[in-house]
Amino acid sequence: MIMLDVMRAIPAKASRAAGLMLRPTAAVLLLVLTFVTASGAADLPTKFDPSRDAAADIARATSLANAQGKRVIVDVGGEWCAWCHVMDRFLATNPDVHALVGAHFIWVKVNFSPQNRNEAVLSRWPPIHGYPHLFVLDGSGRLLHSQDTGELEAGNGYDKGRFRAFLESWAGSPVPVGRT
Repeated sequence: MIMLDVMRAIPAKASRAAGLMLRPTAAVLLLVLTFVTASGAADLPTKFDPSRDAAADIARATSLANAQGKRVIVDVGGEWCAWCHVMDRFLATNPDVHALVGAHFIWVKVNFSPQNRNEAVLSRWPPIHGYPHLFVLDGSGRLLHSQDTGELEAGNGYDKGRFRAFLESWAGSPVPVGRT
């Protein structure tokens, strides 16, 4: 619904002048909306938000993971964390890594900041010594692995081979060679 309202707000002449598609077909919109709704991930945080209920977000992620035969990655950090943004950019600009995450994991961000340290949730798991930090959970919410992301870094970013190896080793199902 929101997408349709946004598309109606763009005048046809302005969208043509800007080189934008006039209107997506109803079938494409239906497909996108169905995917977002079916995945259920639309209500999970896409940034570190101190006002979110981390326990509820993790419960939602584990429920989705269990239903979809996936695992959960709990990404702990904050909007203050430069390396958290570096990781977000790394995932966004490496389609093969992004696809690997989407195929095998439900990703949920949990805020850690002075406004909300989420101590009740984070105290369940091993201590964190740097941010971002990743926890891998199974579909029932059981901790499988605690990952210091410093081990995945290379220079001013992340090492693609190490990041993929981390994901593949915790994917839960075999990852075909050369595929995600």
